[in-house]
Amino acid sequence: MATARQVLSLCAFLSLPHARAEPIRYSVAEESESGSVVANVAEDAGLAPAQLSARRARLLSEDGRQHLRLEPGTGRLVVAERLDREELCGQSATCTLPFELLLANPVQFFRVEVGVEDINDHAPVFPEERVTLKILERSDPGSRFPLQAARDLDVGSNSIQAYSISPDEYFSVDYGSQIKGKKYLELVLGKPLDREEQAEVDFSLIAVDGGSPPRSGTTQIHVVILDVNDNAPIFSQELYVGQVLENAPEGSVVLRVIATDRDAGINGDISYQISQAGDQSYSAFTIDPVSGEIKLTKPLDFETAENHELSVQATDGGGLSGICRVLVEVVDVNDNAPELVVSSFSSPIPEDALPGTVVALFTVRDRDSGSNGKISCGLEDQQSFSLRPAYKNYFELVTVSALDREETARYILTVTAADAGSPPLTITHTFTVDISDVNDNAPVFNQTSYTMYVRENNVPTVLVGTVGAVDADMGPNAKVTYSLIPAHLTQQPSCSCISVNSENGDVFVLRPLDYEQVRQIEVMVSASDAGSPRLSANVTIFLVVVDENDNAPLVLYPSQDSSSPSSELVPVMAEAGYLITKVVAVDADSGQNSWLSYHLLRATDPGLFVVGAQSGEVRLRRSVTERDAVKQKLVVLVRDNGQPPLSATAAMSALLLSDFSDMRLPHSSLATEDEGSSLTMYLIISLVFISLLFLMSTAAFVICKVCKRKELKNGHVLYGASNLQTNLADGAAAGTLPHAYCYEISLTTGSGNSEFKFLKPILPSLPPQLHATGGGTNSELDFPCGPDTSGDMEPDNPGMLSAEQFNSLSFN
Repeated sequence: MATARQVLSLCAFLSLPHARAEPIRYSVAEESESGSVVANVAEDAGLAPAQLSARRARLLSEDGRQHLRLEPGTGRLVVAERLDREELCGQSATCTLPFELLLANPVQFFRVEVGVEDINDHAPVFPEERVTLKILERSDPGSRFPLQAARDLDVGSNSIQAYSISPDEYFSVDYGSQIKGKKYLELVLGKPLDREEQAEVDFSLIAVDGGSPPRSGTTQIHVVILDVNDNAPIFSQELYVGQVLENAPEGSVVLRVIATDRDAGINGDISYQISQAGDQSYSAFTIDPVSGEIKLTKPLDFETAENHELSVQATDGGGLSGICRVLVEVVDVNDNAPELVVSSFSSPIPEDALPGTVVALFTVRDRDSGSNGKISCGLEDQQSFSLRPAYKNYFELVTVSALDREETARYILTVTAADAGSPPLTITHTFTVDISDVNDNAPVFNQTSYTMYVRENNVPTVLVGTVGAVDADMGPNAKVTYSLIPAHLTQQPSCSCISVNSENGDVFVLRPLDYEQVRQIEVMVSASDAGSPRLSANVTIFLVVVDENDNAPLVLYPSQDSSSPSSELVPVMAEAGYLITKVVAVDADSGQNSWLSYHLLRATDPGLFVVGAQSGEVRLRRSVTERDAVKQKLVVLVRDNGQPPLSATAAMSALLLSDFSDMRLPHSSLATEDEGSSLTMYLIISLVFISLLFLMSTAAFVICKVCKRKELKNGHVLYGASNLQTNLADGAAAGTLPHAYCYEISLTTGSGNSEFKFLKPILPSLPPQLHATGGGTNSELDFPCGPDTSGDMEPDNPGMLSAEQFNSLSFN
């Protein structure tokens, strides 16, 4: 990863104007040992050694091989491995190792070229250790006989500089240059040969280079002097030039050489052969020894060698020969597709990367030449990225516009490199660039606001709804958490009765709510992601409390707080429809739960009054008659429209007066009746107690009842008459019962039922003392009681009620 970042830094800097225009040049002798110091590159680049380590200095070469290395501590450039000039550059006159010194933070590079200097580490070598030449004895002085030159892998002054013969008196050596700088070597005859005097001549041919100290190579020359054959073959041309396509198949004919010999017979028969000095190119060619056609033995490669030089020798039957030169030019064809080598590639890149960010650095090359090696690069169908030339054949893949991961999370970039050949050859390389997320999107709620409903008197922790927000980012940047915040900046923290689940946005009401106290709560929920920095969004929740029918109607008028109900005065002359009063009530609920209706529940004379169901107005249903009681009691039921309905009662009384000056009598009567009501309650308790005693003693009296059945049929049973009369007398004496009533209780054995008979007041105008004497002719027991509150009996028509009816009565 570190290497990728350094190469990316290099490519980003290649297009900047901070690069040194001229390279720093050094030289080093070949065969230098590993660790040999070349120079102090930091000093020459104007850098302190400490900067090299701090800025992560490194060397980059085109071929990727590290022939040299940099010592960060000293800034010295040293040899990393043994340098062999012949291996690196072959026979080239110059040998240069180019590379770049790259520094990061900030990015800076220096071009450096190190020339490898040749040393004399190779001696000349002849192709053969012994060479045999056949020369006619009649050869004229000055005749030349070609030889295969020695080969020295060194160049320049270290290559072969001279040849010499030792010892010989007939020949000398001529060494010089021919076509395209190729060297030739020929023996020159110095004086005529005489076979009869000397049939063979032997001497050494020595090649000496120009090194210090010089090196030499030797071959033995054996000259056989031939007799009589005095005409050597002659070629039609001294130089043959042919062209062949590099993709020509094996066996293709390159050209044909022609030589003639004026001799006849065997001395005129010519055979051809290829002789080559200097390299092994002749191995790619063969010549027909009879026809002289030169053919390919293997395909040629223009990128390896652009031309081949051959020496063709024609030899007749007498041993005489002639030499011609053949130059084979290899014609380039577009047989090499471009190559794309990625030096650096960064993926993923953040979506907030600025335009111009370098994503990849790569180099392209083509081994062909001319237009076949001219390369163009293109990026297919892409608007967010482009290619930018960097340095030499380097290209940068850079961003040209802002990126958005939420729109496109991955880019498939196809780079095409094509040469200018015909037809062009192309290569494609695909870069898959992932875009990493940054927290650039705040959560978004699925609604602009939320309205939730909860019924009042709800159970604690009831779920009333859910808020939801999504974040277009990914990973932690998209993890949304929810929290409550004040609805307004100046507001205190949100209502403690509402809670929101931080994970899923569920909204809960923590405690029961009362619609009559609060009808709507407004809170704000914040959705925050987990990015850095955090982004958030707010939404308002309106919690509406739904009313339930939990409040009974409240009677405002007539007031029910006093011990005695209010009394309304009604003139006896009032006609039907006369407005007596109006019941006013309110309900704290809302909606239909607060719709009130009014109904007459009880009245002393129900047929006399009517209540408006909606208005609560109490009116006369009919005109007042003489038979109507002066004191009328009414109970009005006020009921709401809830489910289930709740109700309240309003008790009141109406006084039917002919003259409003008689108001005192009814009021005192009302007080007496109220006191009687309390006494009636005590009577009921007494009766219940007596009933319990009766039930407990039933078992004990069963036998007695059987024995005395006839007596019980004709008799009346009186319970505590003397006590009751005494109590009644005492009560009357106290003045609590100004209008006494008598109640007669009869128990009949025949029916087996106990019946209570209620009588109307006896002589209501008599003083209480008369009632206390117990004077009466009835066998029934008279009980002084309170006023009649049943409202179901006519005062002038006393009646008899059963025990069940009596127990069902409600006494106020």
